[in-house]
Amino acid sequence: MSPHSIGKFNRLALLLATAVALVATGCTSSMTTATTQSSATTGPAFLVGTDAPLASVVSFPVVVNSVTLTSSGGATANLISGTPTVDFARFNGLQTLIDMNDVADGTYTGATISLGAASIGYLNVPTCSPTPCTPAAPTIATINPATLTSTSVNVTFNNPLVIARGSQPVGLRLDFDLAKSIQVNSSGAITGTVTPTFDATTVARQDLGGHIDTLIAGVSTVPTNTTEPASFVIQGPHGEQFTVNTTSSTQWDGTASLSTLTTKDIVEVSGTLDAADQTLDADEVAIISDAGFYATGQVTYVTPTSGVASSFDLYVRGLEPTGVPISLGQIAQVNLTGSEKYYIYSLRNPLTQFVFNSSALVAGQDVAIGGPQSGVVSETNVAVDRIHLRNWGFNGTIVPKSQSSSNGTFQMQVTGFAGQLIPTPITVYAGGNCDFRYGFGAFSDLTDSTNVRVVGLLLKNPTNGQLVLWARHIDGFNFTDFSTFAF
Repeated sequence: MSPHSIGKFNRLALLLATAVALVATGCTSSMTTATTQSSATTGPAFLVGTDAPLASVVSFPVVVNSVTLTSSGGATANLISGTPTVDFARFNGLQTLIDMNDVADGTYTGATISLGAASIGYLNVPTCSPTPCTPAAPTIATINPATLTSTSVNVTFNNPLVIARGSQPVGLRLDFDLAKSIQVNSSGAITGTVTPTFDATTVARQDLGGHIDTLIAGVSTVPTNTTEPASFVIQGPHGEQFTVNTTSSTQWDGTASLSTLTTKDIVEVSGTLDAADQTLDADEVAIISDAGFYATGQVTYVTPTSGVASSFDLYVRGLEPTGVPISLGQIAQVNLTGSEKYYIYSLRNPLTQFVFNSSALVAGQDVAIGGPQSGVVSETNVAVDRIHLRNWGFNGTIVPKSQSSSNGTFQMQVTGFAGQLIPTPITVYAGGNCDFRYGFGAFSDLTDSTNVRVVGLLLKNPTNGQLVLWARHIDGFNFTDFSTFAF
C-alpha cells in the first residue's frame, strides 16, 4: 500500500530517524557504499515525516530519487527504497513512518537529497460579498510541473549521525522550508519556481521525533493468537512489511480489537519503533476501512452549511487503491445516507458520537473515510461507511487578551491553508493531556499575537455551533533544534 498525500505549509519538515540493529546477527546492506565492504555490519534506518503550511499551498509532491548519508571517509548510505513521490505538505505537526532500510555502520556528517519531478497545488477560495452570504465551494489549482532551481541539495549536520550495531537508535530531521523554497512574485502570486531549502538536525531516540503519530497501511497477516501481547503484519507506504506489536495497554478505537482484524482491513497505527528490532510497538490502532478502500484529507465544504450534512467535499491527500475514479490532489464529493459510523481517532469514549456526527462536520476538519470500492462511482459520487476525525496541525496567531489560564483556553486566528477555510477566530482548549513543544514549555508562554501551531481535533460545539480546537500539542515555531525537547 502506498498512501500518498497533499497539503500545505509555510514550513515543512521531513524527519529521517535512523535506528540501529540490536539483533543477534548482522545482515548484508542493500545500500551503496563508497568505502565500506559488502560484508559490513548494518542497522535498520527508518524514515519519519512531518510538515507545516504555506499560505494557500496545499501540496508539493516531488519525486525523491535518494536521500544519501555521507561521511568524511567517503562512505554513503541511501535511506530510501526506489524513487517514491513524497508530498512535503501532508502531516502538519504529526509524524509518520515513511521508510526503513539497512544502513551500513559509520559516522555520517551530512546528506545529499536528490529530487525529481515536482508540482504545486493551491486552494482557490471564492470571495463572498456582500456579507452575510454563503461562499461557493473552494477549488484546486495546480502548477505542473514546478521548476526546481536545483535537483540536488547538500546538507551538513551540526552533530554527526553515528550508526553502530548494538547502540541506541539515532535519527536525522530534515526541515524543508516551503516559505523559502516556493517563490512568489511582487504581488504574492506563486511563480512555479522552487528553490529547495533544507535544514538538518540529528536526534536521539529519546528526543522529539521518534514517535510515530500516524501510519496508515493494509493488514497483510493477522495473528493466530488474539490474546495480547500479540503481533500482526501491515504493508507499509512503499510496499514494505512492518510488524505491529500490541499489548494490553494498546488502545483500540471504536469496536475494533485484535480479534476483529482481517486482511481486508486498512488500519491507522501510532506508536514507537522497538529498540530491539524493526517492529512498531503500538499505543493505538484504528480500523479506518474494513472493505478495502480509504481516503484521507481535509474537509473543504459541507452541504448544507448548517444542520445535518447531506454531503461534504474532501481534498484527497491519501488514497488506496489508486485505481478508483478519484484522484490525489483533487476534491471528491462524499455523499451521506445517514448510515455512516463516526469515530474520533485518539478518543475511545462512546459519547464521541455526540460531538462528531453528520451534524458536526465542518470545513477544515481532517478526516479518513472508508468503505467498499464499489461505493466510489466518480469524483462527485463517493459513498462510505466509516468516517474518522483525526488530529491535524492548525497554524495561526494568538488573539490578544484571549488567554485564560484558569480555563486552559485561548483564541486563535487560523492562518495558512486551513485559514482559507476558517476565517474567524476559534477557541483552543488545552486539556490535561496537552503538551507544549518547540519553544513553548507552559501555558504562560502563550503571549499576545504569538505565532503558534495547535495539533488537535477541530470540533463544532453542539450547543452553539461555534468551532473549537481540542489541543493535543501546542507548538512554537522554534524548529531549529529538536534535540533539546524530550517526548
